[in-house]
Amino acid sequence: MRTKFDGQLSQLNVELIRMGALCEEAISDACKALLEGNVQLANNAKELEREIDQKERNIESLCMRLLLQQQPVARDLRTISSALKMISDMERIGDQAEDIAELTRFTREAGPVDMVHIGDMARAVVVMVTDSVDAFVKKDLDLARKVMAADDQVDALFDQVKRELIQLISADANQGELGMDLLMVAKYLERIGDHATNIAEWVEYSLTGAHPNL
Repeated sequence: MRTKFDGQLSQLNVELIRMGALCEEAISDACKALLEGNVQLANNAKELEREIDQKERNIESLCMRLLLQQQPVARDLRTISSALKMISDMERIGDQAEDIAELTRFTREAGPVDMVHIGDMARAVVVMVTDSVDAFVKKDLDLARKVMAADDQVDALFDQVKRELIQLISADANQGELGMDLLMVAKYLERIGDHATNIAEWVEYSLTGAHPNL
């Protein structure tokens, strides 16, 4: 019975890695679409969001089977309950990547603009998402806490982007609509960082039984 349970837990890890990879790809495609005005990449991000939704349903089903059939206790129970919390955050990450992709058609029509720190935000949150899932799979508490600390960097980048956009609009009032669109993108990225932090906090709970914010 334990061998079967361990096999199902291994499958859970595999599915979480796949869902995390889909989230990383969705964020990367959406932000590259934004920076390059690439409609095809924007469409890819939207397709990936649907795959992420399906993966969430699959993992939720697997977790429920583990809970009902195996009746886990202690650390195993924390692992499964944490996975259920994590996939909710990952699904929201997919939604926000799609939201960024949706804005591509507006920013593309506005012409080129220096968005270097939005690119920096995108790269930072992709690393956070990757590391948060890796921390769960590898049971790496230090890596989970590294993700939590990285959220401060993303917040600082968000503040920098806001300052840049204020300067952009101050210099040219005609850029106001573009500035608002880019501010929305930055806010979506900041929220993705928050979701990655949530995942890392559930990793800490799964390993220690203590949640940093509970």
